[in-house]
Amino acid sequence: MIDNQNADGWIRRYHAADESPIRLVCLPHAGGSASFYYPMSQALAPEVDVLSVQYPGRQDRRHEPGITDIGVYADAVTSALVPWLDRPLALFGHSMGAVLAFEVARRLEREHRFDPVHIFASGRRSPSSHRPETVHLRDDDGIVAEMRELSGTNAAILGNEEILRMVLPAIRSDYTAIENYRAAPEDTVNTPITVLTGESDPRTSREEADAWRGHTRAAFDIHRYPGGHFFLAQHQPQILKVVSEELAAAVRKG
Repeated sequence: MIDNQNADGWIRRYHAADESPIRLVCLPHAGGSASFYYPMSQALAPEVDVLSVQYPGRQDRRHEPGITDIGVYADAVTSALVPWLDRPLALFGHSMGAVLAFEVARRLEREHRFDPVHIFASGRRSPSSHRPETVHLRDDDGIVAEMRELSGTNAAILGNEEILRMVLPAIRSDYTAIENYRAAPEDTVNTPITVLTGESDPRTSREEADAWRGHTRAAFDIHRYPGGHFFLAQHQPQILKVVSEELAAAVRKG
């Protein structure tokens, strides 16, 4: 059995569920780390085998250079997932992670003839809904201001100058990747998509969230929650229920 992380360090498996009939791959937001999904992994085990992706440039991969292109990210994550395709697999991504989940699904479908059973796209406008954003071009204080506005970074990190300076290069790399990402309206996957969105998210409008519908050739659903960009922190029980029910349905469907 594969250990808690694979050889190249991309995969974290906090609660191994060897008997689970399905896997869920969790992809963090810009600047995020695999441990962001520890609570989800804990809550879903042992019914679901949760794999959390660790991007380079943070935590135990902090000495590795960050990635500045979503395509390169998606290629690397897809490659890391190949040993884990022995059972049905779903993808959950928040913010940048939602776009990455979509691009990984496209590659699995195209290159490995493997269709993920579901994509959960959280806190992100559709792949083809472009906004001209330049956070990655700001100075360090400007990036910190963005992080404070979205409230997605631990307050202890924002208040610790040494840790903050250590993680800022990875955050800037992620923002460079996502802000330069482009997808065409006709880019689709053969995987059902469930969108999770905050009703007052400044980075995703109602129309931009609804536009995910055009990126799947399968079923589509959307759930709206009170809150901003990191609404999922306040609605974890409801979101876990949505995820659990969709994954159970996928298992029943076979």
